[in-house]
Amino acid sequence: MNTAITRYSPVAIALHWLMAVLIIATFLLGLTMVDMPGVTPTKLRYFNYHKWLGVTVLALAMLRGLWRLSHPAPSLPLSTPAWQKTVADLTHYALYFLIFAVPLSGYFYSLAAGFKVVYLGIIPLPVLIEPNPEWKPLLKNLHYLLNITLGTLVSLHVLAALKHHFIDRDDILRRMLPRRG
Repeated sequence: MNTAITRYSPVAIALHWLMAVLIIATFLLGLTMVDMPGVTPTKLRYFNYHKWLGVTVLALAMLRGLWRLSHPAPSLPLSTPAWQKTVADLTHYALYFLIFAVPLSGYFYSLAAGFKVVYLGIIPLPVLIEPNPEWKPLLKNLHYLLNITLGTLVSLHVLAALKHHFIDRDDILRRMLPRRG
């Protein structure tokens, strides 16, 4: 009896796509808010939305990581070259690292800048570091670089999935898509 996993679980699929949408929304909101001149109520509201989305992504990343530990990913097809398997593994490890590191770097940047994070305007998150003018620019740059790295890897991830679907015509993409009907 063949018990090989051929698809991701419905929970893994839902977490993948929900996080993808939230990460893209957070990224685009971040680009929008930093380009806004001055300090306006709208800009401050966008910063809060950005932080709330980041905290949500971090919470979902923890849930997703726990789910993944107990629900392994399907294996790549046997026809996948070894170098592609290695690149896929490294990319997935990097993506998992970044979905934790990006929101955490933003959180610590906010704290270093002297801004507490209050999730949804209701739940104050712990203040783990005091305001620090020396760390503020370092954490700002780190948050930016991690975001650029995440954006680049997500783009490569999407391109690889599309290559598998349209050029290789294998089931790599379909195993992460919700079932129809």
